[in-house]
Amino acid sequence: MPTSPTVRPFTPATVWLARGRRPGGAAEDVLRRSLQQRKDSQDIDDFLELPDDGAAPSERVFQARWRVDGTVTVRARLSLAPGPDDGQEWMLVAEAEQPWREAWPSPAGLFWPEEPDTAWVQDAATDLSLREINRLPQDDKETRRLLRNAVRGGWHIHVVVHEAMTTDDRGRVPLARWLPPGLRHRVVEHRAAPQQHRGLNWALRDLGVQVPRGGAAVLPGNPAPEGYDAEDFSVRAVFLDGSEPADLVEAVTRFAALPRPLPDGAEDALTALREDWHLLTLQEELERQRGLVAMYAEALEAMTKSRDLYREAAERAHEALAAYQESAGIAPAGPQPPGPPAASPLQQLTRTFERLKRVKSEP
Repeated sequence: MPTSPTVRPFTPATVWLARGRRPGGAAEDVLRRSLQQRKDSQDIDDFLELPDDGAAPSERVFQARWRVDGTVTVRARLSLAPGPDDGQEWMLVAEAEQPWREAWPSPAGLFWPEEPDTAWVQDAATDLSLREINRLPQDDKETRRLLRNAVRGGWHIHVVVHEAMTTDDRGRVPLARWLPPGLRHRVVEHRAAPQQHRGLNWALRDLGVQVPRGGAAVLPGNPAPEGYDAEDFSVRAVFLDGSEPADLVEAVTRFAALPRPLPDGAEDALTALREDWHLLTLQEELERQRGLVAMYAEALEAMTKSRDLYREAAERAHEALAAYQESAGIAPAGPQPPGPPAASPLQQLTRTFERLKRVKSEP
C-alpha cells in the first residue's frame, strides 16, 4: 500500500472538499448565473465574487453561504485557475458548523449548474467524469498508469467495478445515481470489461488491491486514509441489472467516513476559507466591528501604560543626574581623615539606573 512521505494534517470532520476541471473558458459567467439562480430560489442565502487584489490576477474566487437542516450554516469557497488546453480548474472547500453529513446537498451542485450543463464534472487529474462511467483503457500498461495517477493527491474516491459479463442498458447505470448527495461529486467510477480482469489486477498490484471477478473495490488513494484495509473495501459481487448496488454504496460511504489526510493544496484553500471570509451577515459584521474596537482599546491601553513607564523612568534619570552633579560640586578640596569608603558619584548614578531598569521590567 502506498504511503505518504510527509505527515499531513487530517481533513476536519466539518469540511467537504472537491476539485475538478471545466473545459473551455467563461467559467466565471457560468458561476455567476448559477449562483444568482440558487440565491433567487433560496437554495443559498447569499454569494460574493471577491475583487481582484492583484496577488493572483489569474485566479477568481467565489464565496457562498447557505443553511442545512434549517439552522446549520455552511460557508464555501470556490477558486478558479487556468488549466491546460484553455480549460479552467476549480477547487471547492466548504465547512459546516457541525460534522458533515453526506445527506446534505453537494456544495459543487450548489455552485455549478445541473444538467444539461455538466461540463464542469471532470476530475482534474485524469479528465474523467465524476458522475458517469469511465471505461478503462484496453492496454494494461495504460490502465496501470491511469489508476496510479488517479489516486495521487487524495482528492476523490476511486472505485473500480469489473463486469462479469457484457452489460445491457440496465447495467450501465452510474454508481453516482445511488450515492448520497454529498458523495456524487467526489467519486470516480472506473469500469473494466469482462476480459480485462487479469490485466486489471496486475495494474492494481502496486496499490495492494485486488478486484474480485464480477465485483468491485474502493481504491486507497495516495495518501491512504487511516484505517484502510483492502479486504474491508472489496465487494465480491456487483449485480449490474439496474438495481441498487447496496454493498458497494455502503463500502464507499464507509470509506468516505475514514479520517483522511488533506489532499494536495487543500490546506491553503481551507486557511483562505477561514481567514479571508468576506460574506458576512449583519450580525457577523457587528461582532467583527466590536472585536476591532476591543482590540484597538487594548492597544491604546498598552501604549498609555508604556508612556507612563517611560515618563517615570525619565524623571528618575533626571533625579540621578542631579544627584551626580550635586555630589561632584561639594566634594572636599583637602585631605580628609580615613573613614569607611563612600560610594562615588559614578557608582550612585549606576545604582540609580539599575533601579530604573528593575522598575521598567516590572509588569
